[in-house]
Amino acid sequence: MTAAVPVARTALLIVDLQNDFLHPDGAYGRAGQSAPAIAALPGRIKPLADALRAKGGWIVSTQFTLVPAKGGEPLISPHLKQLRPFLKKGDFMPGGWGHALVDALQPADLTVEKIAYSAFYMTRMEWVLRKVGIEKLYVCGIVTNGGVASTVRDCHVRDFEVAVLEDGCAAFTEETHRIAIDALRPVAPVMSIADCLREIEAS
Repeated sequence: MTAAVPVARTALLIVDLQNDFLHPDGAYGRAGQSAPAIAALPGRIKPLADALRAKGGWIVSTQFTLVPAKGGEPLISPHLKQLRPFLKKGDFMPGGWGHALVDALQPADLTVEKIAYSAFYMTRMEWVLRKVGIEKLYVCGIVTNGGVASTVRDCHVRDFEVAVLEDGCAAFTEETHRIAIDALRPVAPVMSIADCLREIEAS
């Protein structure tokens, strides 16, 4: 049996809980694209983030990013443009309010911009995690079937110890969330926030 990873080498990896996704004044809120389960996540996750900070662990935030090109017009992949035609100049812009982690979960110790589902695809995520010695990740955020699932799988193939927090993630429907969680069970342990809190407090 392998030794438990110390809290100092453990992180809560928060996937895409940004103002443009969650805040009523953000890009998705203005377009009426939200779900109660998604809106509830920051309040549900905050006690865990606070407990991990108090124990010396890490908070890592991924920020979905629309890279601005000439004139500030965002580079939007065709499939996303079709799915979310309301996205426009200024949305998910690096350094902008909408791009930032929601206030309830601030501050993050590490922040990584991402341009696709996985937090590892063409990003510095693996580099920063290795640099600071993080070995274990509890993954939460949105959406379960997109950014969360892809990131958990990429943690797995990179030999990070990883768990997914079932009630710390959400999708636009409960059925989509449930199917995605079930598909992750062969890849990583599925935990509740309460389980995770107990594990941290016992460390």
